[in-house]
Amino acid sequence: MSTLASLPLGQRPSGRTALRADWVLAHGPQGHRLLRNAEVVIEAGRVLHAGGRFEGEVARRVDLGAALISPGFIDLDALSDLDTTLLAIDHQPGWAKGRVWPQSYVERGPYEMYTPEELAFQKRFAFAQLLLNGITTAAPIASLFYRAWGETVAEFDAAAEAALDLGLRVYLGPAYRAGGMVCTAPGVLEPVLDEARGLQGLAEAEGFIQRWHGAGGDLVRGLLAPDRVETCTETLLRRSFAAAEALDVPVRLHMAQGEMEREAMARQHGMTAPAWLASLGLLSPRLIAPHGTHATDADLDLYAQNGVSIVHCPLVSGRFGGLLRSFGRLRAKGVTIAMGTDTAPPDMLMTLHTGLMMARVAEGRADATSSADLWDAATLGGARALGRPDLGRIETGAQADLAVLGLDEVRMTPTIDPITTLVAGGSGRAVRATFVDGRLSMRDGQVAGIDMPAARQRAQTQFDGLVAKYPERSWGHPPLSQLFPPSFPMEEYDA
Repeated sequence: MSTLASLPLGQRPSGRTALRADWVLAHGPQGHRLLRNAEVVIEAGRVLHAGGRFEGEVARRVDLGAALISPGFIDLDALSDLDTTLLAIDHQPGWAKGRVWPQSYVERGPYEMYTPEELAFQKRFAFAQLLLNGITTAAPIASLFYRAWGETVAEFDAAAEAALDLGLRVYLGPAYRAGGMVCTAPGVLEPVLDEARGLQGLAEAEGFIQRWHGAGGDLVRGLLAPDRVETCTETLLRRSFAAAEALDVPVRLHMAQGEMEREAMARQHGMTAPAWLASLGLLSPRLIAPHGTHATDADLDLYAQNGVSIVHCPLVSGRFGGLLRSFGRLRAKGVTIAMGTDTAPPDMLMTLHTGLMMARVAEGRADATSSADLWDAATLGGARALGRPDLGRIETGAQADLAVLGLDEVRMTPTIDPITTLVAGGSGRAVRATFVDGRLSMRDGQVAGIDMPAARQRAQTQFDGLVAKYPERSWGHPPLSQLFPPSFPMEEYDA
């Protein structure tokens, strides 16, 4: 047998390739099922066989040893810029720390805080990190706090090219909005609307999707991404959903995710965001809605009744005191739950572990949710949200999107069940290889088409430049030493 090193990085191996491992998470009539000492055969970007030794002809056999071959993870809130939420973990409130535009910044004129070249690099860098963590399908998300208004078609052209070059399946569309929240006094947040600008952003997103949908042998598909529900008008949302129907693409809309949104929706519409969309007749299976942590029981019932999918991002939500109430209750209602990492690094295993703990805390019992439930959400849940029965599973005819997770990388022995072991004790470092559309996109920390050590250094330089601009976009313009003091008193010495 050959080893993983024998496969060409960044290419789809010619002929049939049989991947053998101690464990395979295959799919059957009742859902995922674990196979011992099994193999997966892939050919021309599809799964040909999952089970015992394949008796047909193969070009090569690769022995992965003490590993789990799983369907690749699906991340429907995948960070595609530099993660500034890290600045907010210990520095609150957000309005005082540059997380909301102050009126003085708006009056001087918001501007792009990154160059086009920096934005293109960030997409490429972020996509590589997704592959390092076993994520094979992603719907990117970025913050608009640092933008002149919305995302641009040019950066998404670069994103599509990066996805094709690196070998990542993506759902893409530049985010647009009809407004934003502005801090007009300490703790006072007011919406500023420009509907025409939002409609222009929608038109540009439609044009992008028409050009790129299906590119790269269907690696790239379209997604309409109105930014946050409190930044959208009724007209913008109605036209977005009409466009989504015409283009046959999903709509991702962040809602039921925070107090700022809840208060803004109460002032503007006298109801919660899910209730407002229901009143407009816009809730449907086409809608993918991160995060749901501030949804009421009535909101969750509306999701269930209308086939709305939630993207659960427990790691990011938990950092800021948010809690889905609850994973188990939503599953019982029949709501599709997909997963999102929404941070860097996009460690899906850490996200699943956090989700497991938070689900049990929310319900106050250990049997409320299992490791398998979370793994389902990160694979089958994402596939259902996208309407893609060919993703999130290993079965004959499915896309050959695979994550190889090394059990020897998890310092928990012995292993009796790989799913429990990886959720409880794993991290992204356990991912040894990532296949997308049959192509080996990542192996042993290397992603074809990018020098990760150099990219990390470049990302740090960009991040330092962004942080230096925070005083001009924070209320009262305090110095950085006040905005982001160190965790402990710090002394600095000459190098």
